[in-house]
Amino acid sequence: MSIRVRRVYDPPEPEDGVRVLVDRLWPRGLSKDAARVDEWPKGLTPSTELRRWYHADERSYEDFAGRYEAELAEPEAAELLEHVRELASKGEVTLLTSSKSPEQSHAAVLARLLQA
Repeated sequence: MSIRVRRVYDPPEPEDGVRVLVDRLWPRGLSKDAARVDEWPKGLTPSTELRRWYHADERSYEDFAGRYEAELAEPEAAELLEHVRELASKGEVTLLTSSKSPEQSHAAVLARLLQA
């Protein structure tokens, strides 16, 4: 199983496999053609409340990750997470985010959970 995390603004690469946008909002200034997104499971993204909480006062990434994992245990998100896990079992999957630091984002939490 191969899961990659990349910025959605980076040009698509042949080894990306299935490209899954994991942001709730469409990335600014990026056309759908340029993004080449295969799937956009909005129910897998952090809630608006959690995103605002995390960005409000430079909250700890570990606290954010714990809260996000709790959201991912909810039925809709758990089902979508399992769908992405199935995609990854069949080939390459790239999780796309507009985050400036993907390694400290929800996409990294997703990648870790998918590879577990």
